[in-house]
Amino acid sequence: MNTRIELNQMPNGLLDGILKTELYLKKSGFDLKLIELVKYRVSQINKCGYCLAMHHQEALALGESELRLHTLIAYKECPYFEDHEKAALAFAENLTLTHQTEVDDQLYALLKKYYSKEQISILTLAITQINAWNRINKTIGAVPGSYTENKD
Repeated sequence: MNTRIELNQMPNGLLDGILKTELYLKKSGFDLKLIELVKYRVSQINKCGYCLAMHHQEALALGESELRLHTLIAYKECPYFEDHEKAALAFAENLTLTHQTEVDDQLYALLKKYYSKEQISILTLAITQINAWNRINKTIGAVPGSYTENKD
């Protein structure tokens, strides 16, 4: 894939809101390793190579294991994913798959078993955020493997 639009070719301020949201998520107190798992899973669904490479790198930096990342697509059958992680991943799949029209009561009840309303709100934001990033990066032609971790 060739880059179609460089980030510095976008109008000034265009990405300010989405970048501010990323900062909010990082400072939210929500489990950042779980957010990376969710971002990785959503990027698998959306087939965003750039985001998969990026979030693989980010997850490893947070202490995630290669085994869990390689088997994330089959998390439901893997005993080393915790129930609260499986609930978050199921929620991410539900919000990402375009044929889903709503979050049903059963899924929401599962989320409430593990997360507060505040945490569910943050998780919802993280999922919608990575879906937006996947679409941006696939449109602009972000090259997989070109991301370098920001140490800030």
